This record gives sequence, structure tokens and C-alpha cells, in this order.
Amino acid sequence: MVFEKCRDILLKESELVKRIARLQNLVWDAVKNRDWTDFEGHFDALGEMGEEFSSLEAEREELFAGIHAESGAYSGFYAFVAYLPPDQRTEITEIYRNFKLDALKIQVSGDALMSYIAGARSTLAGFFEIAFPDRSGRLYTPHGSPVSHDMRSMVLNRCF
Repeated sequence: MVFEKCRDILLKESELVKRIARLQNLVWDAVKNRDWTDFEGHFDALGEMGEEFSSLEAEREELFAGIHAESGAYSGFYAFVAYLPPDQRTEITEIYRNFKLDALKIQVSGDALMSYIAGARSTLAGFFEIAFPDRSGRLYTPHGSPVSHDMRSMVLNRCF
């Protein structure tokens, strides 16, 4: 029973990671195409999936904590798997490895996306400092009040 429960959780996590990867590709496309309406919606969906993923992780950790409390023999995934019959061990470790590999891929892709966005933001900040030296790096609203240098939500709708 514990094997089936662990396998089910890992399969759910694996499927969720694949959905996150597909959505992350859509976020990349939205950034490349400067489609900010889709970008916002995709980020909201990623947040929801992140919460779902955290819930599944907590469920899996709770399962292993319960196993450890009952037997005291093992506390981690591979310690648990070592006590399974060979056919179950092979099946569940394959699911786990694929899940971890997919999770690593989306982590690397997410880091690359954040680096890309940070680079674009830095380029824009540098451009504004050079293009408008009289403002000493300050940005102003259409009403003339200063805007902070934080450019996380800055979107340009004009070409220079």
C-alpha cells in the first residue's frame, strides 16, 4: 500500500512538472513576442501550479515521515526503496529519476528566463541613464512626479 501511495504521488508530481514546463515555454514565448497580456496570465497559472506542487511535496514528505515513525528503519526516498522488491524498486526509481530530471530542466529554464529579464532590465536602465543624463537616472510619470528605479513592471510601448 505504501508503494502504491508513493508511486501515485510521484506520478502526480511528474505530470505537474511536465505541465509547468509547457507553461514555462509559453511564458518564454510571451516574453520573446512581448505579449504582456498572456505573460500575466501565465504567471498567475504558474503560481497556482507552484502551490499544487508544494502540496504534493508536503504529502510525500508526510508519507516518508509516517513510514519512518512506524519502522524507524528509513527516512529518505532511497532508504525506503532499498526495502522494496526489485520490480517495485525499478519502477519507482525510474519515475523518481525522470521526475527529478524534469524538475531540474524547468529550474534551469526558469533561471535562464530570469537572467534574460534581468539583462533586459539592466540594458534599459543603462539606456535611460545615457539617453537622459539631465534626469540623472530618474524617470518621471506623465504628470511630472518621480518614479522609483525599480523597473520590474516597466513596459515600453514605443520604439526608440
